[in-house]
Amino acid sequence: MTSPNLENLAKAGQLKSEPPDAREFAGLVRSARARLKDAGNAALAPESRFDLAYNAAHALALAALRWHGYRSDTRFIVFQCLPHTLGVGPEVWRVLSHCHNVRNRGEYEGFLEINEQLVTDLVQAAAVLLGKVDQLDSAT
Repeated sequence: MTSPNLENLAKAGQLKSEPPDAREFAGLVRSARARLKDAGNAALAPESRFDLAYNAAHALALAALRWHGYRSDTRFIVFQCLPHTLGVGPEVWRVLSHCHNVRNRGEYEGFLEINEQLVTDLVQAAAVLLGKVDQLDSAT
């Protein structure tokens, strides 16, 4: 099932059309599942849990994009495509967008402001993505 929105993004050069790869998809989901599990470990620092959950969410969003036959060179676009790849609403992608900005400030400016609520929200958003990706996987 291809989305006209994804096709338009490909025509605009925001996405690259590339045949899905079941092995890559499975690897991304496996990695995300392990990271998401570790993000739930309260013994880890909030910064570590944030990093694990963010990377799990990114891997799941990328897996969904790849399942639909696209790839992006831009990290953020995989989150922007979530309404079209997994049908998630703003309650999920807004959290991921905010976390992407927090991550970038930490990576590029050295300012990482993390609290437990943000980590909790991010873990929940990633869990929603995992459930949706599992539905894609079972549809094949």
